[in-house]
Amino acid sequence: MLAVDIGRAYVRLALADLVGEIVARGDEPSRAESYDALLAQLSGMAAELTTEAGLTPGDITLAVFGMPGIHDKETGALRVAPNLPGWELPGAVERLAEVTGSPYILENDVDLAAVGEGTYGLGEGVPHFVYVSVGTGIGMGVVIDGKLYRGSRGAAGEISYLPVGEGDPRADPGRGMFESVASADGVIAAAARLGMIAATAKDVFDAARTGDETALKVVAIEADHVAHALAGIIAVLDPELVVLGGGIGAQAADLLIGPVTERLPVLAALRPPRIEASTLGVDAVLLGALAFGLATARDLVFERAVAATPPG
Repeated sequence: MLAVDIGRAYVRLALADLVGEIVARGDEPSRAESYDALLAQLSGMAAELTTEAGLTPGDITLAVFGMPGIHDKETGALRVAPNLPGWELPGAVERLAEVTGSPYILENDVDLAAVGEGTYGLGEGVPHFVYVSVGTGIGMGVVIDGKLYRGSRGAAGEISYLPVGEGDPRADPGRGMFESVASADGVIAAAARLGMIAATAKDVFDAARTGDETALKVVAIEADHVAHALAGIIAVLDPELVVLGGGIGAQAADLLIGPVTERLPVLAALRPPRIEASTLGVDAVLLGALAFGLATARDLVFERAVAATPPG
């Protein structure tokens, strides 16, 4: 089976056998600025991995795609994914069938990361936890009683729209208020307001680690935004564990977890849950796609074997 993680910055693919062992892997900077270019990139990478593994396209039983946003199954469009232009058009998602020609499943990327965390990471054996991804975008995967919770329309966990932070939420309808202030772009903007010029959010956090006063103020602002968001999440879901992932959530956890943990008792009525950085890193979505798809892939292989068996 093929696992695919489609993001604004990178595209990652992994080809695995039905035991779950990865036999070929590819990572490339994403061509997400163009719908057609991204689709062509996915098809090209899938073909390269198939050849590398000594397989043919017909050998791929199932493809599982992880993408930001919400799949509108009635129109075939991807909703609430401003970082992937073109995918909001009717029928856009259906062209994923062209990538391998095999059956495919589309899931929200952060939901898959939560599945990966529950199968291979810190969430293993934890019945109630949330995976909060903070990076170029913001989202959350929710696990309740050991099962992924999607909500009535697949929109559970779209915490980018939490009313956290400053500004008019109508100013950028493609991004929620929380995402506009706490994502990578929000961190860069906060630094600029304080007179610090940074090309990336990583630059800000690296400067904070050296003791830069302005960078430390930006970290304090980010921690406050995250703490307010988590306070609302805790009040509604009461998770045992919060796993921080994403380019900011995991990679800047050493700077954020302490101040967030200190702030939460003031904001939340309940005793705060454990807050830890994901141990799966950039592979969380891929591993979640593998865990999610393996059972289905095995069933498909079994059904094909039964269908090919002569009666009697």
